[in-house]
Amino acid sequence: MIKINTAAITACLLGVLPMVASAQPLVAGPHQGDREFSISGTGSSDKNFDSGSFGLTGDLGWYLQNDLVAGIRQSVNYASIEGESIKDDFWNGSTRGYLNYQFLHNQARPFVGASLGGIYGDGVKNSSFAGLETGLKYYVAEKAYFLARVEYQFFFSSSSDASDAFQDDGAWAYTLGLGYNF
Repeated sequence: MIKINTAAITACLLGVLPMVASAQPLVAGPHQGDREFSISGTGSSDKNFDSGSFGLTGDLGWYLQNDLVAGIRQSVNYASIEGESIKDDFWNGSTRGYLNYQFLHNQARPFVGASLGGIYGDGVKNSSFAGLETGLKYYVAEKAYFLARVEYQFFFSSSSDASDAFQDDGAWAYTLGLGYNF
């Protein structure tokens, strides 16, 4: 009887080992020299949340350090706006460089950063903008992550306009998407 109980306990413990081994924490995230690509759905609104648009954004970045990424971001947006004298569909885009610093080294990686670029197309004044951003990358696999980001962009046409632009001519941009490190 003791031999049967010992054999049963040993078999149960050996059966649990694969589950314990697979329950190890996920080692995920980029390393210096890695690149990242993400594709996201975007939304934007003016600073008073009176009008907005939706679109698609793609990012391509390079990790300068394990927690510092620099890259380029392209957005294409669509808006259907109706007003007193406006009834039209608008397409516009923006291209910008960005630099983000990621905190922590686990599955959830919050980040802060800045961007600088330009906006162009229908229904917008072709101009430059600078922005601050924050967000979260949540790794669901070693190299794949969900992305949530919010940016505040302030617009200016010349360097003399830049000082007042943060208070007068800004817009919010929101992003939800998926990314991959390679």
